[in-house]
Amino acid sequence: MAQAYYSSDARDTDRSGSRLRRLPGRLRQDRGYWRRGIVLAVLALLLALVMLLHAQIPNTIGNLGSLTETFLPWFGVFVPVLLLLGFLRKSATAVIAVLLPVIVWLNLFGGLLTGKQSGGGDLTVATHNVNADNPDPTRTAHDVAASGAQILALEELTTQAVPVYEKALAAAYPYHSVQGTVGLWSKYPLSGTKPVDIKLGWTRALRSTVATPHGEVAVYVAHLPSVRVKLDSGFTASQRDESADALGTAIAGEPVRRVVLLGDLNGTMNDRALNGVTSQLRSTQGAAGSGFGFSWPAAFPMARIDQILVRDVEPVSSWSLPSTGSDHLPLAARVTL
Repeated sequence: MAQAYYSSDARDTDRSGSRLRRLPGRLRQDRGYWRRGIVLAVLALLLALVMLLHAQIPNTIGNLGSLTETFLPWFGVFVPVLLLLGFLRKSATAVIAVLLPVIVWLNLFGGLLTGKQSGGGDLTVATHNVNADNPDPTRTAHDVAASGAQILALEELTTQAVPVYEKALAAAYPYHSVQGTVGLWSKYPLSGTKPVDIKLGWTRALRSTVATPHGEVAVYVAHLPSVRVKLDSGFTASQRDESADALGTAIAGEPVRRVVLLGDLNGTMNDRALNGVTSQLRSTQGAAGSGFGFSWPAAFPMARIDQILVRDVEPVSSWSLPSTGSDHLPLAARVTL
């Protein structure tokens, strides 16, 4: 009986091997393998070009370039779809063409798939857009303080909620300052705290010098204007873009060498409209994170529009914190000064 089973398996193996040996000949004889799926191949090529040349997509019509760059990592979702359709169509042309967007996507984002976190570090910082309509600011304050951050930035503070956050964070953070709708809480002394004009007519940004045990650090907290996607006008982000330029100008004139920017920038590191800021600072997530670190919306994060950016500071780890009831996730990072 054992011999019979062995013989059957051997015959199956021989037949499989024979089919594989005949496959190149079948592909040469059946030209449909190459002719089918031309449309899929063209779509794959277009997908690769959009990702490769995203910086060339103009912003003159509805800020289409910035909109594309905001959700650029998600273009990779189309790759398995095209690959599956190529197999269903039995099209060698389509399957091979899909390799192009795979290569481009991996070149752009492959580095984010590997964890770059390490131990150590001198300072933990955190930022959170707490949401003006937060139903439980006390719990939110305790949740973000539990991160162990020595420096904590909060955005979208309302006049009514500020006293609640101040009371909830008083024990953990003896130093703090609230300017307009943004606030900074610190375990170390603050000095030179002042609003930063980001061209809005009201205060949504501040800077302060934090005297850490390892030296001074200039900390900026910012909440750039929101963006909207509308059918009639496209990606409405002009006000945010102007504020980003103003913030970038302020950072460029910062005399303190080490800088940390915490806040809701309503834009990703890929968005060219934030170049005034991102050209001077680097992302802790890109340097020392694991994955994309999407922060919004909290229920199903699709983009990292909240940022922790640094200059002359070495990130060692970066991560997202659990949801607090806000529509954003808090972010934290550990850095070496």
